[in-house]
Amino acid sequence: MKIRTSLSALAGFILLAGCSEAPPPAPQSTPAASEASQAPTLLVNNARLDIYYPVDLTTDLSHLSEQQKSMLSVLIDAAKIMDDLFWQQAFGEDKDAFLSQFDNDALRRFATINYGPWDRLNGDAPFLSGYEEKSPGAQFYPHDMSKEEFEQAEFADKRGLYSMVSRDNSGKLTSIAYSQAFFAQLQEAAALLRQAAELAQDEEFARYLSLRADALLSDEYQPSDLAWMDMKNNPIELVYGPIETYEDQLFGYRAAFEAYVLVKDLAWSERLAKFAQYLPELQQGLPVDEAYKAEMPGSNADLNAYDVIYYAGHSNAGSKTIAINLPNDEEVQLAKGTRRLQLKNAMRAKFDHILVPIAEQLIVAEQRQHITFDAFFANTMFHEVAHGLGIKNTLDGAGTVREALKEHASALEEGKADILGLYMVQQLLEKGAIEQGQLEDYYVTFMAGIFRSVRFGASSAHGRANMIRFNYFNEMGAFSRNDNGLYSVNMEKMDAAIDSLSELILTLQGDGNYQGVAELVADKGVIKAQLADDLARLTDANIPVDIHFNQGKEVLGLK
Repeated sequence: MKIRTSLSALAGFILLAGCSEAPPPAPQSTPAASEASQAPTLLVNNARLDIYYPVDLTTDLSHLSEQQKSMLSVLIDAAKIMDDLFWQQAFGEDKDAFLSQFDNDALRRFATINYGPWDRLNGDAPFLSGYEEKSPGAQFYPHDMSKEEFEQAEFADKRGLYSMVSRDNSGKLTSIAYSQAFFAQLQEAAALLRQAAELAQDEEFARYLSLRADALLSDEYQPSDLAWMDMKNNPIELVYGPIETYEDQLFGYRAAFEAYVLVKDLAWSERLAKFAQYLPELQQGLPVDEAYKAEMPGSNADLNAYDVIYYAGHSNAGSKTIAINLPNDEEVQLAKGTRRLQLKNAMRAKFDHILVPIAEQLIVAEQRQHITFDAFFANTMFHEVAHGLGIKNTLDGAGTVREALKEHASALEEGKADILGLYMVQQLLEKGAIEQGQLEDYYVTFMAGIFRSVRFGASSAHGRANMIRFNYFNEMGAFSRNDNGLYSVNMEKMDAAIDSLSELILTLQGDGNYQGVAELVADKGVIKAQLADDLARLTDANIPVDIHFNQGKEVLGLK
């Protein structure tokens, strides 16, 4: 196969930076389509293009002032820049040229959802001819760089969240900060955030926007993270910048650009406010040795519900996020906890169009009554809350868990959050702090949720976490499968499996046991034959794998 090479997005943006004193990176090979005159052909069945259910991303804006609506328009414009930057980090080719070659609307939409020619819910396999496998390091690293070369090299900001790795003129590895690599677009984004700050009617939100604008140009994000934690009363919310490291599947070091624009649901948020106070007590009760729960999470973290009105960049790629737990900065987490944002309208869409149909196909009839939206909402919420529990730094003092576990850190952290979320539900139901439903609602809804998330595939940290949990639960007898291929939860054995897996994950994290996690992922992070057959039944029943959005100012009626 003939593969065309091109300059990466990084090289292009060095030129835009103009006055940057850093040496320009050497061109790196980007997996690209063969001969430009020949459009790529589809490598998958046409039905694959319809695995995402379309949802209009709207909410009631009638309670907002005209000034606030104007601010939302500016924030959406700013979010679009994060979308363009993520295209460059994930794909590296010219987005418009890539998408313009398709005259099939369904194919163009599928390519847009995946931010390139790789199917994010099928292990990043190419779905178009003429493309190599996706590089695990996306565009964050030179494609001809081995892990061994990286480990042996010495250069500034080697493991930095906010820099690209390239080669200097002599071929040696070097890094260049995002603020330089993407200079022109980040200048534009910062200007839009400052414009939004002028329109903001909440002083704390205006301060956050201004500090986030500064961070885009300095790569110093902690001050704006701290300011974000101090916001309590803003009816409009923005998550913005380089945040999650999932796209870097080579090491898990580099953060990808993304954005969410959200409107707070005040009534639902009031229902959630009481849970953060229990975090220190829940940390002390974790089913693991004392050393692994010595770090005390902040108890002033808040829980709020939102309707999301715009996704961009990493958050919009492939499967869609329905809850957020930020910031990721371990120092900020220990000082102030985290904020948990539940994206209620997106969550409702997944529940109605995906989870309920899955339950009808795979859960025994007598337990389907326990599939409830309240349980789905709570399980998702406590997953995010549980990110704040456990341990952030290895017991040997060598550094953070994220650094120690490298590319496996994200999958294990997602697994931890899922399992400790259930632990929290157990404890809070016993205390009477959760007043809706019974434990069986949460367990059965969680079981159906495993089938939903495991369809995200091996390239997703959430997908791998669900595979591990499914296989672990299976071995522990937490559920059974009858002769008709329907699953039921064993409540007693589910309790034991939750405690056992919680202890295993927390110990692996605290020990910084890279090899142990690698073995766990290799052994249990796979879809085995029986599960594959059951998931195929969901495909045959035309149940969507996930959702995608019709979104923007026109959908919202904004100018």
